[in-house]
Amino acid sequence: MFTKILIANRGEIACRVIATCRKLGIRTVAVYSEADAGARHVRLADEAYCVGPAASRESYLRIDRIIEVCKQSGAQAVHPGYGFLSENESFAHACEENGVVFIGPPVKSIRAMGLKSAAKALMQQAKVPLVPGYHGADQDPALLQREADRIGYPVLIKASAGGGGKGMRVVNAANEFAAALASCQREARTSFGDDNVLIEKYLQQPRHIEIQVFADRAGNTISLNERDCSAQRRHQKVVEEAPAPSVKPDQRAAMGKAACDAARAVGYVGAGTVEFIADSQGNFYFMEMNTRLQVEHPVTEMITGLDLVEWQLRVAAGENLPLTQEQVPLNGHSIEVRIYAEEPEKGFLPSVGRLAYFRTPAPSAHVRLDTGVEQGDEITPHYDPMIAKLIVWDHTREAAIERMLGALAETRIVGVGHNVNFLSRLVGHPAFREGRVDTGLIERERAALIPTAAELPKQIFEVAALAQLATERDQSSSSPWSITDGWRINGTQTRTLQFSAGEQTATVSVQYTSTGYLIGDEPARVVRTSDSDLRLTIGQRHINTAVVKSGEQMHVFLRGQQHVLTYNDPLVHAGETEETQGGLTAPMPGKIIALLSEPGAEVAKGAPLLVMEAMKMELTVFAPSKGKLVSYLCNAGDQVKEGVPLVDFQAST
Repeated sequence: MFTKILIANRGEIACRVIATCRKLGIRTVAVYSEADAGARHVRLADEAYCVGPAASRESYLRIDRIIEVCKQSGAQAVHPGYGFLSENESFAHACEENGVVFIGPPVKSIRAMGLKSAAKALMQQAKVPLVPGYHGADQDPALLQREADRIGYPVLIKASAGGGGKGMRVVNAANEFAAALASCQREARTSFGDDNVLIEKYLQQPRHIEIQVFADRAGNTISLNERDCSAQRRHQKVVEEAPAPSVKPDQRAAMGKAACDAARAVGYVGAGTVEFIADSQGNFYFMEMNTRLQVEHPVTEMITGLDLVEWQLRVAAGENLPLTQEQVPLNGHSIEVRIYAEEPEKGFLPSVGRLAYFRTPAPSAHVRLDTGVEQGDEITPHYDPMIAKLIVWDHTREAAIERMLGALAETRIVGVGHNVNFLSRLVGHPAFREGRVDTGLIERERAALIPTAAELPKQIFEVAALAQLATERDQSSSSPWSITDGWRINGTQTRTLQFSAGEQTATVSVQYTSTGYLIGDEPARVVRTSDSDLRLTIGQRHINTAVVKSGEQMHVFLRGQQHVLTYNDPLVHAGETEETQGGLTAPMPGKIIALLSEPGAEVAKGAPLLVMEAMKMELTVFAPSKGKLVSYLCNAGDQVKEGVPLVDFQAST
């Protein structure tokens, strides 16, 4: 076994690998960019080396710098995690040339599966089922259009060297193809340095099911059951579970055999994932093979009781697999959700900022959290906006769903936008509960999952009022001039507290009493049980809640949902607000990719004006109404900060 390894990654996967290495007594070497100097994976590792500036192409993707750190630190092997260089043939080859073990498959396997078109041809030879499509080398746009017409719409354009939902577009009609192809190729060049694409028939309401495979150098290859990753948004997985609902033992065995056949066809060694797309009749087709550990590997670990990172390390060190296919466990059900710094109500726009407050459920045999951040850390615009992965296990799927809803209710994040409320609604949705999950579920149920802002119930404001009074009480001293119990010589005091939430404003009148308060004619009490947790009594209602103050905002966590209010303190006088001049502004820091219109053009509401790239995603800025694009205030290639005016736009009257 190795005594020291380097982890060529960051964030939660780097922390995850460090955890297993500590268990095995292996010393760890972290690499980091200048933006990650204080990151959690740097704090956890035994050693850490800076490999360059914030931009990943100048740091985490610098093969020469990482190899240099291997030599400096004496690391015997490199774990690439996922993303970055994990499926990079050149990196695996560089490790091999420099006498460093690459904890992953052989170079030839990465090469074989790295280009989706070539991989499809190999799978066809291995008799693995394929979706009808075009996987050829000729990338002439006219030919690609003809092939799409031949296959029949809808079709899926997919970056040949892609992954992680990047470089993928669904095209529903022939007249949409050219624009979708250009966008897909542009994103593919940015993300993978390769704009080749393949085209496949887009199955309606398909399921995304993948098989975890493992192989050793002795030729043993096994599957570790399946995962269902159908709950997706823009081809990006949101919720994963194992085993897949409604998959029968014979289908599991057939998919497992096909996955192992795929791995054997390329001489695979180590951990890999063979991804299938399945239709409503139970037919399944090969999509791709990811030659690395997957983000969702914890659900497989939870139902098997295995540590897949430990298996990776042992296989890379020359050991054989510890189990045969017949010995692979399948126990209970596990669900994983990806908690992102993003705002679902704003089109899932990524969010950046400091985690002012970050509390999660206590880890147990039922609940696990994989994260690369802690309270006080920054979510920056430079990398993927994932905050954490929350994973639960229970004996049945129904129990696991309830376990997840409870765990999400205990997850409290303040400082950045996040998708916890959205995830709660998704996991609790009737279609998800009943196992009716396909890749179109989120878009189809968008209205239920991202409801239009509604007026908050009176109770939310009552909770906020009692929390404010509890804060004042806790901050008061023993001085008679600062006591906040409302006592008066000629009677008790009545306070009127005003709050706002979006366009809604509400007032709560509270009368002080000798034992607490009166809200209306109901007696009320508040007891603080931690820095944020409160136990309230209002009349006959007993309420357990949490309230976190951040600046002028109060974050009320109640019944699994987070509500953001502002306390309109009468002692604080807000200054006049100034309107932003210059037109449409950058929603977050990023790079301008393309300007899509002409200065002086009259445009319709919703017309695309420009494309920018931020946090590894393409974002399009649209016209907010019918009007005139007076001028662009930026150029293609510009790096812009959040809030910077991008377009001088004049709305039509």
